[in-house]
Amino acid sequence: MSIKQLRAFLAVAQSLSFAQASQHLHLSQPALSLAIKTLEESLGGALLVRTTRSVALTREGEVLLPIARRLIADWDNTEELLRQHFTLKLGRVAIAALPSFAASLLPVALKAFRDCHPDINVTVHDVVNEQVVEMVRNHRVELGVVLEPESLEGLDFTPLYLDRFIAVVPAASRLASYEELQWSDLLSEPFIALQRPSAVRTLLENSVSAHHGRLPVAFESHQLVTIGRMVSQGLGVSVVPSLCLQQMEALGARCVALNQPRVEQRVGLIHLAGTTISAAAKALSEKLIEVTDKR
Repeated sequence: MSIKQLRAFLAVAQSLSFAQASQHLHLSQPALSLAIKTLEESLGGALLVRTTRSVALTREGEVLLPIARRLIADWDNTEELLRQHFTLKLGRVAIAALPSFAASLLPVALKAFRDCHPDINVTVHDVVNEQVVEMVRNHRVELGVVLEPESLEGLDFTPLYLDRFIAVVPAASRLASYEELQWSDLLSEPFIALQRPSAVRTLLENSVSAHHGRLPVAFESHQLVTIGRMVSQGLGVSVVPSLCLQQMEALGARCVALNQPRVEQRVGLIHLAGTTISAAAKALSEKLIEVTDKR
């Protein structure tokens, strides 16, 4: 039983005229008669009684009529709903992003996206790197923005930009007057780090261990905002992604370029490998790429 056959039956059943039904459906009468005949054969019996002068419904045809109306209405509503999703006139998309990106470039991309697609609902999860990966893997969000994971198993990664990490020091510190710092300058001070497990924490430890040994961690926090506040109060120094620069300085800390070793990591978009993302997620991905290209 196809939608074409149901439309043919409904047109004839409502008009009780093959001629009117043919005109309504823009079908020839032989094609219409064949559709009805095929439907009756598939169901196992007559739905219409035809004479040279009239058309009437059988008892089975009367049973099918309200069902056909409902099925066709559901079909048409589904078609329209999906058309609105594909044309981005309706829909939703969920994205998770690491805090440094969520507080800086993501709002810019969302503004550009909203200007083009005002009827798409966007849910943003501002979580640490590891949770972003977990939420994508568990289908809780379609898109994630992360530091490039060590393992991409089951994920597709699209690079957005290369982030260079910077030193964060108290504004009143002697280190704040420098244009550039080395790790040896920082490691003589109490260090404030993200708590484990943290991709940023692991990256920093791996980057400095060969030349300087372990980080002298004095304080730990789950949130970069808390780290910025602690640094601004003179509790120690830290190293954060360069995207956090404005956020850190707004909290009262001072940001300085960092070398020896320079710490860099790619930031990019992830989604589940082997899946086709929604039209809304694809459009948002394009805006994220566009915004980061201008960075």
